[in-house]
Amino acid sequence: MMIYKVLRPAEWADLQAAGTSKGAPVDLADGFVHFSTAAQLETTLKRHFADEGDLLLLACDVATFGDDLRWEPSRGGDLFPHLYRPLKMGDIAWSRVISRSKDGHQTGPLE
Repeated sequence: MMIYKVLRPAEWADLQAAGTSKGAPVDLADGFVHFSTAAQLETTLKRHFADEGDLLLLACDVATFGDDLRWEPSRGGDLFPHLYRPLKMGDIAWSRVISRSKDGHQTGPLE
């Protein structure tokens, strides 16, 4: 199963340069890296990134995280994947730009 992380371009550049990242400011504040499932991604983009320009979408296979990934209740009691260690470049199955249009961010096909 794939899960998804949204990063701003500067956050993506930092991850690429360092090879690891503790995430965006919200991740640092909460103490874990926030991810979304495919079903949760559209709402995550609308709620947290609506005013942002182009973003990066990272796809990761849950199998790569082992016990460091926990499914915890969040928005409306829905279970969200939270990573309790830094995200590594090697964790990323694929990445791509998600552009913002007049209709919001368009992720294209997932999985």
